[in-house]
Amino acid sequence: MRRRVVVSGLGLVTSLGTHVDRIWKRMLEGESGIGRTTLFDASSFPTQISGEVQGWSVAEVGEDPERWTHTSRHTQFAIGAARSAVADALLTETSVIPTRLGVYLGCGDAHQDFGQFMEMISGALNGDVLDVAEYLKQGLRIFEPAIDIEREPHMPASHVARLFDAQGPICSCFTACASGAQAIGEATEIIRRGDADMMLAGGTHSLINPFGFTGLGLLAALSKNNAEPTRASRPFDRDRDGFVMGEGAGILVLEELDHARHRHAPMYAEIRGYGSTADAYRITDAHPHGRGAIRCMKAALDDAELSPDDVNYINAHGTSTELNDRVETLAIKKAFGETAYRTPVSSTKSMIGHLLAAAGAIELVICVKAIQTGALPPTINYETPDRDCDLDYVPNNAREVGCDNVLSNSLGFGGQNVSLVVSRLSRPA
Repeated sequence: MRRRVVVSGLGLVTSLGTHVDRIWKRMLEGESGIGRTTLFDASSFPTQISGEVQGWSVAEVGEDPERWTHTSRHTQFAIGAARSAVADALLTETSVIPTRLGVYLGCGDAHQDFGQFMEMISGALNGDVLDVAEYLKQGLRIFEPAIDIEREPHMPASHVARLFDAQGPICSCFTACASGAQAIGEATEIIRRGDADMMLAGGTHSLINPFGFTGLGLLAALSKNNAEPTRASRPFDRDRDGFVMGEGAGILVLEELDHARHRHAPMYAEIRGYGSTADAYRITDAHPHGRGAIRCMKAALDDAELSPDDVNYINAHGTSTELNDRVETLAIKKAFGETAYRTPVSSTKSMIGHLLAAAGAIELVICVKAIQTGALPPTINYETPDRDCDLDYVPNNAREVGCDNVLSNSLGFGGQNVSLVVSRLSRPA
């Protein structure tokens, strides 16, 4: 019999705060964490807004800030979310055998020092010509290897593993916007097959920097509604013009059911289904007929042994781009049939922006809270219906609805798709 996996701890770091219950309350009230970008001077960029984590330090979770001075923002966010999740799970040094505890995180690359690159270039210019040899020499002078390695995507998982003496499987994936959800799905499989009893799983990312804004700006993916930051992210609305960049982390403690029962751990929900597919279409665009997303949702439902009628709520990828919202709506309708019109769908990216590699993990925490509380977070800023987006998007106001099974979608650039099903823990062991 396949081992069952429960969620026993939750941790978040977002632009709406760092305490799960407080973030949840603010979401139900429809608050926005979007504002003017302050991490760098964005005044010359077409997009000047983002969902920054402001006024936060690892000191809030009991860590000495000096210890983490040279680490990147994505590592510090991961440490904060992991500390919170482990505390929430009532996990102690004697609660788990270190070799049976693993880490699986979805992580992007960290902030690159734009000033250092400009210093290298200016120091290597000979008139209008770049002296490549001098450029490399400048790089050797300017860059510090110990700091530079901290920008790598694998470093947050490495630091989390060392912090909690997790000697079991450790993995890091970067499947774009599906990363955090993929990490949770794969961590679930590791526990199911018996390679670990517990996993710290989720995602972390911070791309609010000149390189991130330039790259995604050139792809025309970002909203330019700088005049009204809190109204800029408007998934499924006819007047949406792109997503808003967010940053932060979401980490969950996943645990084998009997292991959690034995140590009297909280058991918030069960990871019931996991689907992963690829569009195999284009680098950025989703397949116009949603073929990968359709198969992904169906695979997750099959894995969970549920039908569309069993799903009480869908947390959509819902980025607020013209293409994603239209294609995801189409995919939900094809995967769920007529049930799609009776199933509430919302996008919490309307409040915290798109956290890229961390998005799916944070959204799964939100799904767990929906099951716990019986409340659905709204899609804020939904004002003008789009005829191609004709589902129930829980517009602007939270809703009280009993939730036993929730599906969460994460659809990444490059055509990576992940769907997760999380359920109320009610079946007999």
